Amino acid sequence: MINITEVVETNEMIEKENLDVRTITMGISLLDCIDSDLDKLCDNIYNKIYDSAKDLVKTGDQISREFGIPIVNKRISVTPIALVGGAACKTPGDFAKIAATLDKVAKAVGVNFIGGYSALVSKGMTEADRLLISSIPEALSTTELVCSSINVGSTKTGINMDAVRLMGTIVKETAKATKDKDSLGCAKLVIFCNAPDDNPFMAGAFHGVTEADKIINVGVSGPGVVKTALEKVRGQNFEVLCETIKKTAFKVTRVGQLVAQEASKRLGVPFGIIDLSLAPTPAIGDSVADILHEIGVEHAGAPGTTAALALLNDQVKKGGVMASSYVGGLSGAFIPVSEDQGMINAVEAGALSLEKLEAMTCVCSVGLDMIAIPGDTRDTTIAGIIADEMAIGMINQKTTAVRLIPVIGKGVGETVEFGGLLGYAPIMPVNQFSCDEFVNRGGRIPAPVHSFKN
Repeated sequence: MINITEVVETNEMIEKENLDVRTITMGISLLDCIDSDLDKLCDNIYNKIYDSAKDLVKTGDQISREFGIPIVNKRISVTPIALVGGAACKTPGDFAKIAATLDKVAKAVGVNFIGGYSALVSKGMTEADRLLISSIPEALSTTELVCSSINVGSTKTGINMDAVRLMGTIVKETAKATKDKDSLGCAKLVIFCNAPDDNPFMAGAFHGVTEADKIINVGVSGPGVVKTALEKVRGQNFEVLCETIKKTAFKVTRVGQLVAQEASKRLGVPFGIIDLSLAPTPAIGDSVADILHEIGVEHAGAPGTTAALALLNDQVKKGGVMASSYVGGLSGAFIPVSEDQGMINAVEAGALSLEKLEAMTCVCSVGLDMIAIPGDTRDTTIAGIIADEMAIGMINQKTTAVRLIPVIGKGVGETVEFGGLLGYAPIMPVNQFSCDEFVNRGGRIPAPVHSFKN
């Protein structure tokens, strides 16, 4: 039972501490849309998504009004398009036509983003995978709402270095294709290791092939709530600190559970998972870096930061698991630079480098996220950074990702403005020493030995 004190607490979290349901994401399988005729395939995709999601935005808005809970985004994720388009697409332009269809139907139903322009290539690439990957610069530069993700590694299969090397080039080409928008296309492109099938957050969401025909996944976010709770236990020991984070994460997750169950019932779509991720926004007081500061480090990046982040991530997961039987997706703490004012402040203060961010990704929920780098960064260097991050995910049996934005025409010391939830970012320096021989070897880095447990 929920008592009046908990109701008051939840209201305060919403009104004063930036608690929100970050997204209701409907996952939709497109496997039954497959056709060898491209026009017929696009028609099938449009009709399936429209029929499935036409009431998603309206329902989310109704729930938000009735319960007084902000629901910031309504999104769609679909079956990886490389699987859906393989029979019909013979050129990168064919795949780009599917991207245009996704963009069109996303606008028709009114969602904020649609994810799943994706390929799963952790062990090898089919011709369809190669064509889709080659089409990404065109697809992301000619659409507004389409998000793309490529899974290039896993703990079970190792790292596909051919795909890593290719993605270094694709990131750079996407940056060039959207240079008139400060290379914004790269903000909609994520490279994964161990990508989950049920992640509701963009740009990495896709609808896994193990999922039901349709599913509702909800992402909740509350960095401001956690920070406010920790302000009340300043100077206390780690036991008190951890208990406070767990209890707060529990309360936040219960809000998400309520919204998810209500959306599932009203839409007639099964409930999938709650993703409790402390996903920051540029709003003041809605920062993961500020939580780390409250735990005791002067700036994100100072000594102790990785330990503080590990503690935070673990306690968030423990609290969330108690609140819902179906916690999934990523669930933990995100550390994007451009979307977190505290992280931006840390970069500008000189406390946070790309190398320290990489160390932090060993214990956080995702990886190198929304980081602006100089536009003249070589594609081999980008591939090397991707490889490093994939290795962290592979060895540690966790999801890691890279969302780098080489801003064409800008360099270190300049700032790039993305707007909205994407925020702004100082352009960070990148190690200039070469990794060309390493990333150009080709082939696959084998899986670590512990991946052979059954």
